[in-house]
Amino acid sequence: MKNAINRRIDFILIIPVFFLLVIGFVAIYIAVVNDYPDRVMQMMLQQGAWVTLGLFIAFVVMLFDTAFLWKATPILYLLGLGIMTLPLFFYSPALVESTGAKNWITIGNVTLFQPSEFMKIAYILALAEVTIWFRIRFEKLSLANDIKLLGFYSLVSLPVLILLGLQKDLGTALVFVAILSGVSFMSGIHWKIVVTIVTLLILFFSVFMLVFLWEPGREFLYHMGMDTYQINRISAWLNPFDFASSIAYQQTQGMLSIGSGGVLGKGFSILELSVPVRESDMIFTVIAEDFGFVGGAITLALYLVLIYRMVLITLESNNQFYTFISAGFIMMILFHIFENIGAAIGILPLTGIPLPFISQGGSSLISNLIGVGLVLSISYQNRIHQEEARMQRYGRAIQ
Repeated sequence: MKNAINRRIDFILIIPVFFLLVIGFVAIYIAVVNDYPDRVMQMMLQQGAWVTLGLFIAFVVMLFDTAFLWKATPILYLLGLGIMTLPLFFYSPALVESTGAKNWITIGNVTLFQPSEFMKIAYILALAEVTIWFRIRFEKLSLANDIKLLGFYSLVSLPVLILLGLQKDLGTALVFVAILSGVSFMSGIHWKIVVTIVTLLILFFSVFMLVFLWEPGREFLYHMGMDTYQINRISAWLNPFDFASSIAYQQTQGMLSIGSGGVLGKGFSILELSVPVRESDMIFTVIAEDFGFVGGAITLALYLVLIYRMVLITLESNNQFYTFISAGFIMMILFHIFENIGAAIGILPLTGIPLPFISQGGSSLISNLIGVGLVLSISYQNRIHQEEARMQRYGRAIQ
């Protein structure tokens, strides 16, 4: 039994995840030693516990088959929605004041977890199930049917986006939009719909930026419901060094930190610049300052290997349900990487999105490892089907 499981585990997928976790441990240790020297043991033990729990859940998820995931998806989706309502009632006023969002469950003085991180996995499963159900029910590919499919996607997405709106967590909402985009593309949505949506998004973004760049326009956006912290983040992104001592302090310090690392970095645990919360949202600044361009390039290369391997696993699968699950997770990881590093180097506004497998924090880390478990499950089932095919072909099991 043990040998059979070992044969079916995709170690090529596990290797980049392992090294990313190691980089995370090293970077978090460096950040904590420099910023919170009295909490080193506590924070490292916490990270170790989260990694251990995440790996255990990933191993269990790897053993799930299609039938179980199909039955569990509606339950996980509804449970996820229920848990996402909790931060609206159980939150830390101090955390809300600093971040502007009610996205963490806090009871007393203890901050527990961020429900939206786990909802990402349930949402991916729900979109995949809806897509398969719809394509079976409406076999004919047509523009009208694709519009209907988008309607069903909306039914799944709107409750999540409404709750994120109530939590005022725009950054996480963008992750869900990225997941939806990936699954929609894989579902074969008609190109006319894709072009129309992309055109509308570009038009909306252009109009928004024109209004925002006009000084009375920012006041108009504020009165229309846009929060001050969101206006500040966009202002900090557009003109970071004009606000280097105030609202853009984190972003400018992060950019300077990355640039100061040069090609090879300053050396292990040498952080000369102050960067707020660099153990989590700005963890890439630690990698770049200590290990330079080479360290950052190695990190990106590991992500590239991981994404490439997940794509290969997806292409090897004949199970469409798994294909949509994998597409959603790949888009989720890609968006996290692009937004986190993009914000750190100043090409995107800060949104508080963590760097997968590296940033300090349990909710995101465990959620990402669960996603890896789902992709491992795809590979695991692929190999079971290959073994069954060989048994049928040769009339005996291949030892």
